Formats: sequence, structure tokens, C-alpha cells
Amino acid sequence: MAGPLTKVGVVRNPRSHANRLRTGASADARPNGVHWVEPETPAALAEDMRRFAAEGVDLVVIDGGDGTVREVLSALPEAYGEHPPALAVLASGKTNILALDLGAGREWSLEAVLRRAAEDEPAYKTRTPLQVSWADPARPAVWGFVFGLGAFVRATEMSQSVHRMGAYHSLSVALILAGAAIGTLFGGRRDQWRQGVPLTAHLDGEALRAGERFLLMATTLKRLPFGLKPFGPPTDAMKVLDVDAPPRRLLAALPTLLRGLDAPWLGRNGYRRREAAHLTVSLAASVIVDGEVFAGGEIAVRRGPPMRFLAP
Repeated sequence: MAGPLTKVGVVRNPRSHANRLRTGASADARPNGVHWVEPETPAALAEDMRRFAAEGVDLVVIDGGDGTVREVLSALPEAYGEHPPALAVLASGKTNILALDLGAGREWSLEAVLRRAAEDEPAYKTRTPLQVSWADPARPAVWGFVFGLGAFVRATEMSQSVHRMGAYHSLSVALILAGAAIGTLFGGRRDQWRQGVPLTAHLDGEALRAGERFLLMATTLKRLPFGLKPFGPPTDAMKVLDVDAPPRRLLAALPTLLRGLDAPWLGRNGYRRREAAHLTVSLAASVIVDGEVFAGGEIAVRRGPPMRFLAP
């Protein structure tokens, strides 16, 4: 869409890490002409998004962390249908993986977003979120950028302790990865880090190898903290990392995987990378979508439609 963005709506999470630290008049400044909401519940957010759509808001600024991004993305399809607005992300959370992928650092403020939106031809980056849905029709679909289970759930739960230590953003990711690696490498065969998750899974209709999984993750992001590339070279596809339990030769596999490299012995030892349009899993254990724990079940993960993000 050519031309400047004319109606801007801000979804601000006042409980996000950076917003809680901001005090004074500047923290509460609301530019004239900007639609501003701070919803307390998912239902309130859904109503706000319907009102944004009815009022013609064509740029939604998400002021929060990855959880706030997930909640806004999940509310957009019902509100906007097949014509979602442009988006911008302010890195205000404890973790901001999408903002990192987009190159939206701390200097990417609301003022900077509004200046870019007013340009005659604003620059965009396109990202494709994952749609995570359950067979149970009573459970609404969730939209995000990182889906995972197994050791990824335990690592995410560990993040709460890391955040209480005062570590956030890329530092928290580094500490979580280090803790998970140490626990897995030095734990016994029955250690919780090495235990697998029983599941059945299909990738584009093809049944994956039967057996327990140490880790199963999917993402459409291109850039991860510290240049890590566990899914291989960056692409626009849904990338899947599938690791058997218990993980074998992990000490040798970690540097190869994290650098995005490949080696024939990885597959022989239960480390598999794939690209796909559709992943289905059936499991009783919990899963993670963009940092939030969700109950398991019959789950489908697929690429959603591309979304435009205002480029820093």
C-alpha cells in the first residue's frame, strides 16, 4: 500500500517491563490524533481491535513484549478479516524476539514510528506468523512466531527465574540456553532435561518418526539473538527443528546446530531440520507459543498470511 499511514492506533501494555520502568509525564504522553488503548483482558483487546477496524486504523503500534504481540496478532483476524493493518513493534517487554528480528531497537520509539508512518512511501518488512490451533473448537487459535515443546517448555519456565535475577532481552536468552545445555549435558538419563515428550506428529501430511522428543520447535523468524541459527539458514518458510529423546552427542551437536551448519551425522543421531507449510502434533504435555504456556492436545501449526511491519 503506497502513501502515508493516516490513522494510528497504539496498544500499550502498562505492565510490560520497559513501560513499568518509565515514569513521569513523558511516559503518559499521548500524541494528538492517535487512538490509544490499554486493554486489561483478551476480551477487552478484541473489542478494541474491532473498534480500530471500524474507525479505519491502518497502523497498529504494539507497545509491549512478545506476549503482547501474540495477543494482538491473535485478535486481528476476527477484527480485520483478510485485510489486516500495518503493524509496528516497540521493544518494551522482557523478551522481544520479534522486535529483534525486525531490527526494532530501543531507539525505535513511538515518535520514530509516527515519523516513518507519515512518509510518502513508508518502508516495510514482511513477516509471516504461525497460526496455532486446537482440534477442540472451544479453544481459540493463537498467532505467534515461535512454537515449541519438550525442553523448550522447561527452558521457558526457567526464564521466570532468570527475569527475577534482573536479566532481560538477549542476556536472558543466553542464560536460559546455558542453563538448559548444562542441565541436559550433565543430568542423568532420567534427568528432567533429558526426558522426552511422547507425541505423534505429521509434517505436510507425512508422519514423523515415532518416539519421544527432546525438543520440537517451529518458527518463521529469520533472526534470533546472538546470531544463533538452530533452524539453519534464514528463510521465509516455517522452519522445524526436531530432536529425539534422549539427545545423543549433544556436546558435539550444539555448536553445529547453533551456527546453522549441517553434517550427515546430525540426522543419524536424531537431529532433523525441515521446512514445511503445516505441522500437526498430538500430545498431552504443554506447549509454548511466544513465551506463554498452553495445554497440549490435537494441535495444528501452519503459516498464516504475511503481515507488514513498519521498518525501523
